Amino acid sequence: MYAYLEGLIESPEIQSMLISSAEMFMKLFIELTLLFIVISYGVALINQKLPAEKIQKLLGGRKGRGYLTAAGLGAITPFCSCSTIPMLIGLLKARAGFGTTMTFLFTSPLLNPIVIALFIPVLGLQVTIWYAGFALTTSIIAGVLLQRFGFDRYIKQEMLETKASGCGTVCDASQETSCCGSVEKQEPTIWSEAWQECWSLFRSMFPYMFIAMLIGAFVHGFVPADFFADVASADNPAAVPTAALIGIPLYIRVTALLPLVASFIAKGVSIGAIIALVIGSGGASLPEMILLKRLFHWPLMLAFLMVIFSMAVIGGFAFNLFIG
Repeated sequence: MYAYLEGLIESPEIQSMLISSAEMFMKLFIELTLLFIVISYGVALINQKLPAEKIQKLLGGRKGRGYLTAAGLGAITPFCSCSTIPMLIGLLKARAGFGTTMTFLFTSPLLNPIVIALFIPVLGLQVTIWYAGFALTTSIIAGVLLQRFGFDRYIKQEMLETKASGCGTVCDASQETSCCGSVEKQEPTIWSEAWQECWSLFRSMFPYMFIAMLIGAFVHGFVPADFFADVASADNPAAVPTAALIGIPLYIRVTALLPLVASFIAKGVSIGAIIALVIGSGGASLPEMILLKRLFHWPLMLAFLMVIFSMAVIGGFAFNLFIG
């Protein structure tokens, strides 16, 4: 058994996959760590300077205005599925509407200026317009339905509590000496409070991020690009749901996936299967699910997955029917 494993590791193909996985892990580690800290720090600053009431009013507009605002916010933020998490937590901490916040979570990785800029030359203007309209509409509908059925009760409220800083307890003037000692009290600045909130969130999420990075790197290195083309060919009647199922566990950004689309089409993959893969892999991923498990209870996790899978399948069949 040991000799077999040793021979397997020494295989040039396996070594190439391991090197690819290691390179991807380092890229993910640097990129996601920096993105998470920068985004969470920026969101913490916004929460410090912008009253929660204003955010609530902005994303809680009546007659659907809040949902349109959330979809628009998602459409202009160039986040991947993992880097939406700090923004999501910030919106939930500010008590923005749950449905509108979920709309942002669905929209941001699927629809942003970079995605649109790549969609047009790869798939054409008509497909891009249809895709943008579909992503916006279904994200809003999903947010409305999740709000309507009360899935907000499945958020882990302890993740939204502001951590105490300084000596570790909240001190008022009468307790300052007893809980913080005789050290002269220094008024924290907005910048330092935002950093403390950002760092606290990062420390609590990092173990989950590390596991997510390992899984994302492994999938990248060991799942060949031709695998999708082989199982989602146009002559396969189950190509669309298969593409959606393949896409969800992967960690592939839409911006990284679109350059491969031309080769998929050349190998006979239908436009519907491509759209299903784009929505499945862009809207959710196994690494993202690991991060969301820190924030959501299982019923909301499953609802989130069902929304992404339904969007991918419905979108795929619709594109095959009307555009294919």
